[in-house]
Order: sequence, then structure tokens, then C-alpha cells
Amino acid sequence: MGTRIAGTGIYLPEDVLTNYDLERLVETSDEWITTRTGIKERRIAKGENVVDMALRASLMALESAGIGADAIEVVIVGTLTPEKRFPSTACLLQAELGMRGGYAFDVSAACSGFLYALEVADGLLKSGKAEKILVVGTERLSEIVDWSDRSTCVLFGDGAGAVVLERSGEESDVLASRMYSEGNLWDLLYAEKGGFIKMKGRELFKVAVRNMEDACREVMEEAGVSAEDIALVIPHQANVRIINSLADKLGIPREKVFVNIDRYGNTSAASIPIALHEALQEGRIRRGDLLLFTAMGGGLTWGATLLRF
Repeated sequence: MGTRIAGTGIYLPEDVLTNYDLERLVETSDEWITTRTGIKERRIAKGENVVDMALRASLMALESAGIGADAIEVVIVGTLTPEKRFPSTACLLQAELGMRGGYAFDVSAACSGFLYALEVADGLLKSGKAEKILVVGTERLSEIVDWSDRSTCVLFGDGAGAVVLERSGEESDVLASRMYSEGNLWDLLYAEKGGFIKMKGRELFKVAVRNMEDACREVMEEAGVSAEDIALVIPHQANVRIINSLADKLGIPREKVFVNIDRYGNTSAASIPIALHEALQEGRIRRGDLLLFTAMGGGLTWGATLLRF
């Protein structure tokens, strides 16, 4: 039995914060931000929480899959900005969807949260424990950003992305995956309880490129495919220089790498499902294409997933 992506959905807040807006908040400039990160603007949630955004993205994904919420047996949410300490954001989403059965839980793996959740869902589906699973990445990073710290406040945005996964009797979409963490490096990227995001950018850049490259090579080797076989890379949208460096090291042309960081910034666990949905809407993915997902986040956590769409 295999795992198939049956539907996708996203939600992005209407409020836009541009680099020029940030020039009025901290000592920075559009040129400085664009050159170092590739970001031009990001979305900021006002009056919306992570559950609200997750609900909007989930309803779109369910409609895309042609099913109702009652068909979902498991809800898995990746987030580092939960609405409450408990219950989980997934349980709150389950309630908003009107689900009366199944179960729901969160995955806390920072920017790798969606890939971790996808890994768990794939295992549940292939083992026969479930038939249909909703996987969501939702973040309101604006609430944990120090708007006086120019090294971090320019990077992050809010949003949500969702996918419906279903058990399939055909060949699995998910061909290979590798997930990793290194707790000894937690202080490269973290936020204390009740505090703001802290980051050691230079050190993190080097570790991010190296670890994601290694994970990508491992899944390609396991699946027996080469860089030339990849139709599209959909990486976590953290920094365009990281994305470009990774593509170059893998020998994958940059035109085969999906980038939307210029419009949304770093949306953590939401970035890959948002990018996947947009790539589909733009016609950059066809059935049968090989897609490579990869991410790295606080923990440190990282991983890569190779699938045939």
C-alpha cells in the first residue's frame, strides 16, 4: 500500500509587511534585506490565530480532495506557535472542523515540522492504521519576533498550508525520507518560553546547507534517482542564499527549485505546504513528477522527503 497526496490548501493573512515598512521600525533597508535573504514582503496575522489559519487551509485542502472532514481519521499539525499550551492546536482544529471521530496531535520540530508530520502520516497510512490523514503546517511567527532586532524581524511571516493524504493501492507517492535532529545545536535557533526568536545566523547557514544536502542525497540514493530526475525541489523557505547554495551543491538547476520567500518570508512549518500548493496552481507540477522536499529548523531538526506526485 502507498501514500498519495489527494488535496492541498493554503491560507495567508491579508496584511502585508514590506521591507519599506521595516525601514521605519529598525535600522535596515530594502536593499539590505533583499540581498541577504531574498525577502521583499511577508504576511502578518492580525485578529487571526494559528487555528483560524489552519482551518482555512484545511477546508481548501479538503475541497481539493473532494471529501468532507468526517472522512479524516487523523489530524497532525506542525507548529512552533501553538494557540495554547494545551490542548494541541490539532485538537482545536479538529473541533473547528466539526470532527467527532479520529484523533489529533501536534508535532513540534520548528521549520521541519511539516516534514516530520508527513513522515508520521506516511507510516500510519502504509501500516493500515488510517485511510485519510490531514497534515497541516500553521504559524504565527509575528507574535514571537522581536521587532527591534533587525537580524531576525526581517525574516519571518505568518500563514498556513495543508495537505490531505490518503492510503492508495497504487505505488506510493512517498519513495524515501530521512529525518534527523541534533539537540546539542539547539542554541543556534530557539525561542525561550514567553520570549523571542534568537538565531546565530552565520553558524546556522553552514549547518543548514550541509545537513539538507546530505539528507537530499540520501533519499535520492535510496530511491535510485539522480539530480537530473528531479522535476522540482520544494525547500523550506528560510533564506534564498541557503536555497541557491543547496541547489548548486546538488547539481539541480535553480529553475527547478520553487521559491516564494520573496512574498512570504520564513513561515516555518507552513512554508513547504504553501509552496507545494502554489507550485501546483502555477502548473509547475504534473502527475508522475519527482518532487524533493527538504527543511531545517530549530532543534536542530532537518530532513528530506522524495515523492512521486
